Amino acid sequence: MTKIEIFDPALCCASGVCGSEVDQALVTFAADFDWAKTQGADIRRYNLAQEPLAFAENAVVKGFLERSGAEGLPLTLVGGEIALTGRYPRRAELARFAGISTFAAASAPVQSSCCGGDTGCC
Repeated sequence: MTKIEIFDPALCCASGVCGSEVDQALVTFAADFDWAKTQGADIRRYNLAQEPLAFAENAVVKGFLERSGAEGLPLTLVGGEIALTGRYPRRAELARFAGISTFAAASAPVQSSCCGGDTGCC
């Protein structure tokens, strides 16, 4: 299975789903990321604020940051190559990157909040 790596901008916590004003894109991606893991995807996230060495030690990421700066994050690598920049991959994209069936991606429910309901709590 192809390795997928997500390089996040500096976030307040590992998932970015924390604090009082949570970005819905991060909530959706956190659910999609967890879904991909449960489907067996070889997927990992790195947070610039918490794991800067992962950014510095990866030549592709380091070169990207030198050209685009942290404003270009998030960055998605698939098999060590740049696959997506500036936004998080959608569930269908994660499925394609990981070789997961498109039926599994289309039939899986998407959580509307980090608590699994519509309360908006974290």
